[in-house]
Amino acid sequence: MKLLFLNAYFYPEVIAFSHLEQDLMEGLVNAGHSLSVICPTPSRGVSKEISRKYTKIKHETLNGVEVHRFRAPCEGKNPLIRAFRYFWCHFRGDMIAKRQKDVDAVFAVSAPPTQGYFAGKVAKKLGVPLIYSLQDIFPGTLISTGLVSSDRSFLYRLGSLIEKKTYERCRMIIVLSKTVHRNLIDKGVQKEKLTTVCNWIDPDEVRPVSRADNRLFDEFHIDRNKFVAVYAGSFGISHGADVLLYAAEKLKENTEILFVIFGAGTEYDKAKKLAEEKDLTNIRMFPLLPAERISEVYSMGDVALIIGKKMMGSVAMPSKTWSIMACNTPIIASFAPESELAAILRESGTGICAEAEDPAALAEAIKDAFRRRFDGKNTAARDYVKAHASKKVGVAKYISCIENACKNLETPDDGENAV
Repeated sequence: MKLLFLNAYFYPEVIAFSHLEQDLMEGLVNAGHSLSVICPTPSRGVSKEISRKYTKIKHETLNGVEVHRFRAPCEGKNPLIRAFRYFWCHFRGDMIAKRQKDVDAVFAVSAPPTQGYFAGKVAKKLGVPLIYSLQDIFPGTLISTGLVSSDRSFLYRLGSLIEKKTYERCRMIIVLSKTVHRNLIDKGVQKEKLTTVCNWIDPDEVRPVSRADNRLFDEFHIDRNKFVAVYAGSFGISHGADVLLYAAEKLKENTEILFVIFGAGTEYDKAKKLAEEKDLTNIRMFPLLPAERISEVYSMGDVALIIGKKMMGSVAMPSKTWSIMACNTPIIASFAPESELAAILRESGTGICAEAEDPAALAEAIKDAFRRRFDGKNTAARDYVKAHASKKVGVAKYISCIENACKNLETPDDGENAV
């Protein structure tokens, strides 16, 4: 079976789905399938030297995967420039894809949100099915990120049209949670098109690190005797991570509780400035660390924090949940109580969910954890990850979904057996 991946980003670029896609490709190649990728020359998060190097590489083979690259404008922060790049990439990708021979299926991920729409057009021209990995619900994310204020705006209505046409063109849509599954059913997407496979981690790579052996305490001069609430992630409009600062302000009289934050994103510098203005000495803020240090990051916490705005509960399931659980660290989430994340925390017994966007509720949850002094090592958490969200389980499910779609088999999934 030959699969054609249409990517807006590819190695050496990194987006949230990158490591999952690499795992999937490895699994597909090992299963005997042939893979081709069409993508632009890298520009996101890479140095100018690397970007220049790849302008000269139009074709290469990486770990058994054929990669076809084309020149594209660099991605910038200006939304108009980014939009132009997206459409240029779709145009050039379409031209190259039409020359591909003996393709059995097209695979695409929802980054950017227009990717599925244009991948569907390519799949139709090639006369093959489109398999779509839906990581973010568009245009719902426009509201949750604050880019539009209502579903009556022109941008939202345009996004809804793109979303509808994308789903119509899919043979199969792989969603990452039961919440997203229900969302699409409510929008009228055929149940037979949907299957649920949660994002995964490799528990052999993400594992508990004892406090005594955790180098981060020494590197950042953090007292091992403190009760540490750790947060790692973006400070952006959609994340609402500033709730951390207001919760820390409510707890600053307790000198035994320390917030350790590893952050990045558009609002990160603003958050650092706010912490300084409020003289929050119970917060230590550092840049986001490389992915290979994730075990140390989450193992250093007596609790680990997950933050999301109220709207995110209906459209998102934070993948960092699995990394935290693989480190056997209890979770305190500032997230919608009716969300899938809250249900998983209850089911697994690995944490609690405080009301989203409520600093007082978050502070109280942390204070309660401090009073109870749970030791940060819940062995049930890691067992839960191995059973439901390990690399072995996730890749096998994805490959099965893809093979079934190519055989034109119906793969109904009510989402009830997925995590």
